[in-house]
Parts: sequence; C-alpha cells; structure tokens
Amino acid sequence: MSIRSWVVGDGPSVVLVHAGVADSRMWARQVSDLSRDHRVITVDLRGFGETPVEPKYSDARDLLAVLDEVGAEQVAAVGASYGGYVVQQAACHSPERFSRVIQFCSPTDNVVPTPDLRAVWDEENRLVEAGDLDGAAELTVEKWIGPDADDEARELLRTMQRRAYELQVPAGDVDNEELPVDPARLTMPVRMFTGAKDFAWFTDCANYLAERLPDGQIVELPWAGHLPTLERPEEGTALIRAALS
Repeated sequence: MSIRSWVVGDGPSVVLVHAGVADSRMWARQVSDLSRDHRVITVDLRGFGETPVEPKYSDARDLLAVLDEVGAEQVAAVGASYGGYVVQQAACHSPERFSRVIQFCSPTDNVVPTPDLRAVWDEENRLVEAGDLDGAAELTVEKWIGPDADDEARELLRTMQRRAYELQVPAGDVDNEELPVDPARLTMPVRMFTGAKDFAWFTDCANYLAERLPDGQIVELPWAGHLPTLERPEEGTALIRAALS
C-alpha cells in the first residue's frame, strides 16, 4: 500500500499517529524509548512526510489498513492533535482493535472552534494562497508549539510543515472520508492530555469527550502548548508510558 509506515521493537503493539502540522518524525524520541519494550508502529498519513496525496482516501481507513498490513490485531493508540481525531474515527469503527487510546491536544466532532483558532487558520490560508509557504511554515512554528520547545524541535516542526505544503498544495482539493465519531463506542480507557498554553478549543474538545466517554480522563499540563511530546520529549514519553500501564 502507499501509506509509509515503520515498525520498531518487540512487545505489546502501540501505534503513534502524528499531528496535522507534523509527520512521523515528531515521534523520534518516543520511538527510541518505547521500542525497548513495545512494538512501535508509526505512519505518515497522506500528504505528510513520505506518503503522497491521493484524490480520494480516508485517514482512518488507512490507519486500520496499516494495522492489518503489519499484523497488529490489537494496539494501544497514541494520537497527537489531528492524529488523535484519526484514532477516534478508527477506534469507533473497530473498537475491538484498540486496547486503550491516548490523546494529546486532539480535536473532535460537535465542538465549535474558537475565534483565535479560526484567525490562525485564516492567516495560514492567506499565506498559502499567496504562495508564501515559508511564511505559512513560520506561522506554524509561532502558533502551534509551546514555549518550552527548544530550537531543534522548532526547526523540526518547520521542516515537517514545509514538507506537508510541498505535498498538499499541488494536489489541490481532495476527498478525505471521515468516519463517524461516537464517544459511546470508545469503551476502552481513554486518557486525554491538554495544554494550558494551547488554544482553548482543544480543551473544550477534551471536556466534550470526557462527559460522554465510558472510561475517559483528562490531565491538563500547565507547561504545555499544542505539542507536548515535542516540547518536553522526556516528560511526553513518561506520560505515554504511564497511560499505557
């Protein structure tokens, strides 16, 4: 299949799904640690990293297909931002395949975006339409990673977002089928991490889910922006390990 994926290590399977401003490279530090005692699966969703765009696809179905391809009958799933939303879709479609779900600053359905977030999306669209992809990537670094991130993390984010534009902009409009999200179907333990320095909408989304999940828990990180595992990699890994146990 055309979805690029990687499998490292041996043990219980865990899949890491990247944010919509990143690709699988955002998980490098987590893969290095978790693969000591887990079978770690990472993917580049369509239009990110090493996976090209197609006119019609479904990120959630692609994720399930990757799990089939690598022989992972059941996994724990970690999703960052948009990657968490992809995990929600896949886990609602096939809940028996997910032993637990861990979300970092993820959106969900039925929650209205806040004005500050809409303003960032509008500015990004303006820059992309003007052909200023470098400026759009700089906007990503300015708005989508918290103050604790070091220069290496910021440069990685800039590189990943610039790569996404290179793949997505020439492709134009695409049809990405989204599967329905019904929190009642997410019967596995769901741990949600939010950042106090992130856009408020993502906390609103976590609160919405927590009120409806059979087994959901929110943990607010007072130091975190939108990408905690990039901002403080060691702490991010420790949070994942604790949530997996």
